[in-house]
Amino acid sequence: MPSSSSIIKISKVLALACLPLGLLAYLLTWSPVGHGQNPTAAPSQDQSEVLRVYTELVQTDVMVFDKQGHFVNGLKSSDFELRIDGKPKPIEFFEKITAGSVNEESQLAAARGSGARAESKTAGPSPLDRGRPIFFYVDDMHLDLPSLAATRKLISRFIEREMGQNDEAAIASANGQIGFLQQLTDNKAVLRAALARLKLRPYSIRDFERPAMTEYQGLKITHGDIDTTSYFVEQTLKENPGMTAESAAALVGSRATALVQQGGYITTSTLTGLEGLVRSANKLPGRKLVFFISGGFLLDDLNSDSRYRLQRITSAAARSGVVIYSMDARGLVTSLTDASDAAQPDPSGRLSRAGMGELSATQDAMNALASDTGGKATFNTNSLEPGLTRALKETSTYYLLAWKPEVQTQHASKFRRLEVKIVGKPHLLVQVRRGFFDREPETTAKSTKAPRSEKLDKEKKQTDVVKSPEAELRKVMIAPYPARDIPVSLSLSYLNTPLRGPVLSSALQVPNEFFSFDPVNGKQIAVVTVAGTVFDDKGNPGAGFSNRITIDAASVAAVKEGRDLTYGYPVYVGPGLYQVRVGVRDEITGRSGTAYSWIEIPNLSSGQLALSSLLMGLRTPPAIGNASATTEDLPGPVDMSIA
Repeated sequence: MPSSSSIIKISKVLALACLPLGLLAYLLTWSPVGHGQNPTAAPSQDQSEVLRVYTELVQTDVMVFDKQGHFVNGLKSSDFELRIDGKPKPIEFFEKITAGSVNEESQLAAARGSGARAESKTAGPSPLDRGRPIFFYVDDMHLDLPSLAATRKLISRFIEREMGQNDEAAIASANGQIGFLQQLTDNKAVLRAALARLKLRPYSIRDFERPAMTEYQGLKITHGDIDTTSYFVEQTLKENPGMTAESAAALVGSRATALVQQGGYITTSTLTGLEGLVRSANKLPGRKLVFFISGGFLLDDLNSDSRYRLQRITSAAARSGVVIYSMDARGLVTSLTDASDAAQPDPSGRLSRAGMGELSATQDAMNALASDTGGKATFNTNSLEPGLTRALKETSTYYLLAWKPEVQTQHASKFRRLEVKIVGKPHLLVQVRRGFFDREPETTAKSTKAPRSEKLDKEKKQTDVVKSPEAELRKVMIAPYPARDIPVSLSLSYLNTPLRGPVLSSALQVPNEFFSFDPVNGKQIAVVTVAGTVFDDKGNPGAGFSNRITIDAASVAAVKEGRDLTYGYPVYVGPGLYQVRVGVRDEITGRSGTAYSWIEIPNLSSGQLALSSLLMGLRTPPAIGNASATTEDLPGPVDMSIA
């Protein structure tokens, strides 16, 4: 926390006004936002490079368990056999890693052979273990009321009992009803508020003809199941005397197709949201754990690309370091028929025979996502909590294997099958990713502009950057995860004022060594743009700040010995949950750093005591100063404040 004497005073205090701009479009879709206070100097490595940069190594994480489910320690590289599409591959790198540890990111970089840390110009401060990113992706379009209750209970248990001190978590839903709170954070108040927004939003796939047809029965008909098709054709002829058998078969087929298409649309939305979550996680270092909670859904292999979508998610998980644990929130299921389903006369037993595989069919995709990404599925149990605890424990430690990819795969786009075995120990259970695309297909069309137009476009963009550094910084600040090219620490607190109520105080801090100083008139000069915005819990932006700061130092040595850049911003707010996003941009190099943080301000009008923070400061003579501010702008020293 920066001392109060070093905080630059803002001449105006703006009351928070929630502008009617609504939630930013970028954040309405799945785009979790990290807490962003990890002061790491080097920029995070885009993990999508793992499988497409062929001068480096390809890596995969492996977990090995004994019959009792305990992680097997002490294994060596020679104990593992790795095969790609059935062909053995020599292991070039091997190491055991603890998820969420301070060393995990550098170990992953070493496995890629990228040496990202070694190339860092400035060694940043060493943070404590950062904890693990844990995501809950709730398929709220396939949950009924009991399943929703079980889901809320499970996530609430994690927040209150299972969440580690440095862990960060996010709760996301398939239809986006959680909104702006759908962000990665370590603030339990935010997670509780996000969980409270999870409401019943089921969909119903039905037609209004007789006899009633379910989605699974429609799927069986489109796949040519004789028992189901013949039953519905016969019943349709009974309901419509005089109709020919050909017409009845055509009607049954069209009804089945319509049902399958309705279900496929909802399923596609669910899988698209999950893929977006998995891909967004590639900006985060280390392994990520995703709990996929659903009430089950069907896949149409013949008439849709659902299997291909599962492969895309599996490949994206391999690139992003994501492990998926699927959970069926329906619990122990005896029958998928509920009271609202009309009973069908079935003296021949044809429908009963055809429906025997319905439960497993609704769990097929969930099981595939878990097993193919190195996770597990929790099915057919009314107690999901043990599965949650087991997953957290299982994924806490893993072995990292890396190998050289084939050169010829550089221009390919093929799904590769991956196998890992323990030599001579068949009794050990190996959990590993099942495959990946060696190169993702292009998703955007190439530009058709002429070279001259492209050049003018490029020049215009460069001019825009020079003219609007604040705009460039604002672009970075709306990204789903904080930028770490420049480490930014952000601290939030609130004070209660007798006349105007709570004041939200934001203070950011940046080590001066991460700025670029140029000699000007015998001094070392750095020019920095700082900006910030306050958001309410719905994502509405309110008060904000932007300032251009010139920092000077007498010498290069004074830069290293001087005080860090600190910047404070107070704003009057009402009770509620707020997020503050701040950013810093070095105008010489164009490098930026951002940080996001949440704070809950209680209703202080009730007269009850509330503790915000303990703020302590000490004034010392600075060796480096803010050349764009005067001494009158600096507030007096504050030893401690309590609200």
